[in-house]
Amino acid sequence: MFDRIRKAGVRLFGPRRIPSPAGPGGSRPATEKGSAAAKRPHNLFEAAAVYVSARAEDDQDRLDEAAGWVSPEALSFGVNELACRAVVALARERHESPGTVARALLGLPTV
Repeated sequence: MFDRIRKAGVRLFGPRRIPSPAGPGGSRPATEKGSAAAKRPHNLFEAAAVYVSARAEDDQDRLDEAAGWVSPEALSFGVNELACRAVVALARERHESPGTVARALLGLPTV
């Protein structure tokens, strides 16, 4: 189930851009350490995407990291927006209503 949500998130937001460790020391490449991208603050949608994907992958370290990027209220808004967009994307893909898709994802009976 989370795989579908992750794929919908990738379609909406693009692939995650989390750099991999450069070597045995596990540090980033020297060109990234002082770059503007490394100093740029995270926005609430980046935090929500990382938070939800970390939750789906049961990665507590990334979950805690993403939760520290923005306020709890902003993270809640971002997660809510991500959920709405994912449900709409799945509904379009399945040619069903968003309500039907949301109920199916939560395992609720159809009305």
